[in-house]
Amino acid sequence: MSNVNSVTLIGNLVDDPELRFTPSGVAMTKVRFAVNKRYQNRDGEWQEETSFFGGTCWRDMAENVAESLQKGLRVIVVGELQQRQWETQEGDKRSIVEIDIKEIGPSVRWATTTVTKTPRDGAWANDNNDNKDNKDDKDNKDNKDNKDKEQLAAAAPVARTDYGPDEAPF
Repeated sequence: MSNVNSVTLIGNLVDDPELRFTPSGVAMTKVRFAVNKRYQNRDGEWQEETSFFGGTCWRDMAENVAESLQKGLRVIVVGELQQRQWETQEGDKRSIVEIDIKEIGPSVRWATTTVTKTPRDGAWANDNNDNKDNKDDKDNKDNKDNKDKEQLAAAAPVARTDYGPDEAPF
């Protein structure tokens, strides 16, 4: 049987994505978002409910999310539900259900976006310029690399330190 633990949610980021690195240097980003449900009750009155969810992205996607998404942005999240359990310093047992995010991106229902493909490492990363010795191409690549480095430096993420009583730092 195929994996039935799959969720797709659409909501608004309630915080800027929080980029951190594990002790071994693996990038991870925590995101929190709100999903609104609007419906009419039996009396015909409009009701609204909001549910809050958290999730984690890993590796290259984590760095892309931290650089690209910000608080308030409407996002589409695809992932798997994952339950985590821990014990507080006082001995209380806690658990939380989070999303192991497989895909995340901005919703274009009420907005537009520009997508910039991230450069890849490795020999297969060079698309059309494998055998060209064109100086202009090299200069353009150098200028693009410098511009990319400037953009990365300007988009430094902010670490979060204010955890609630039902949240555990990772």
